[in-house]
Amino acid sequence: MKKLIFVFAIATIAVACSTPKEETPAASVSTVVLPYTATYSSQFSNDVSDNDLLTVLNNYKSWETGDMPGLRSAFADSLTFTAWNGEVTVGLTNGIVGKWGSFRDSLSSVKIEMAAWIKLHSADKNNDLINVWYKEVDTYKSGKVDSSDWHDINVVANGKIVWYGQYRRPFKAK
Repeated sequence: MKKLIFVFAIATIAVACSTPKEETPAASVSTVVLPYTATYSSQFSNDVSDNDLLTVLNNYKSWETGDMPGLRSAFADSLTFTAWNGEVTVGLTNGIVGKWGSFRDSLSSVKIEMAAWIKLHSADKNNDLINVWYKEVDTYKSGKVDSSDWHDINVVANGKIVWYGQYRRPFKAK
């Protein structure tokens, strides 16, 4: 599964970074009938500011180093957070980050190895999304070590993260 995620991430980056092909005239219509219709959006481009990418990546670096004020500064005043366990929190960012700070205080170290990211702009929703894939190794003050692969979606508006969703795959115990 880890190899599949890695291959998907590399393939996504390759497609995003490939040389653009000659544009098809706007009047042409695809004859392919897809079995599903996207409920959110299917109109994406990679037209997203590098500053938004920097905001998101700096946010992960702030978590890794325990810089909670730096972490807080990346988010808008209110935030929707969908945790890896399905819990959804909507509220003022100060309260949400406060809860995260309590958890971060239980850790003696965090190591993040960023595998890939992709910038996406949803034309019909006018949202910028930055998806990241990474491995995180958490060492608790008790000595316990926990590591997982993560895939996060960060929705950025006006230079701040307004929605943050996590997807986690823990490593099997040996």
